Amino acid sequence: MEKTYIDKLAFIEIRDRKVLETCSYGKDKWYIPGGKRDGNESDHEALIREVKEELFVDLIPETIKHYGTFEAQAHGKPEGTVVRMTCYTGKYNGELKPSAEVEKMDWFDYSQRGDTSPVDQLIFDDLKAKNLID
Repeated sequence: MEKTYIDKLAFIEIRDRKVLETCSYGKDKWYIPGGKRDGNESDHEALIREVKEELFVDLIPETIKHYGTFEAQAHGKPEGTVVRMTCYTGKYNGELKPSAEVEKMDWFDYSQRGDTSPVDQLIFDDLKAKNLID
C-alpha cells in the first residue's frame, strides 16, 4: 500500500516531569503543540511560527534542539496516512497560554498517554524510557 506522509513539527516542553499537550476545538485526542510547515519554511521557522500561533510564546532560535523523529498512523485519517513528527525542545520568552485555535492545554504524565494521538503515544514511550516523565 502506498503511504501518504504528513510532515509535522512538534515542540516538546517538560515541566515537573510532565509533557505539555494541547487539545484543539472539535478534536477527541490531545497533541503535542506544533503543526505543518508553510511552503519552504525550515523546521525552525515552522516550529517558531506554530508555537507562537498556538501558545503565544517566542522560541529562542539558538536554544532549539532536535529531540527525535517519530512516525505513526495519522489519527482520524485513512489507513496508510502516516504522520512524521520531527520533535524539538527549546527555551522561550513569554508565558504559555492557549490561543484561539487551541481549546485547552495541560501537562500530562505517562498515565494519560491513552488520551493522545498515536504518534504522541510513541513520544510518551520514548520520554518514559529516557526517564524524563513520570
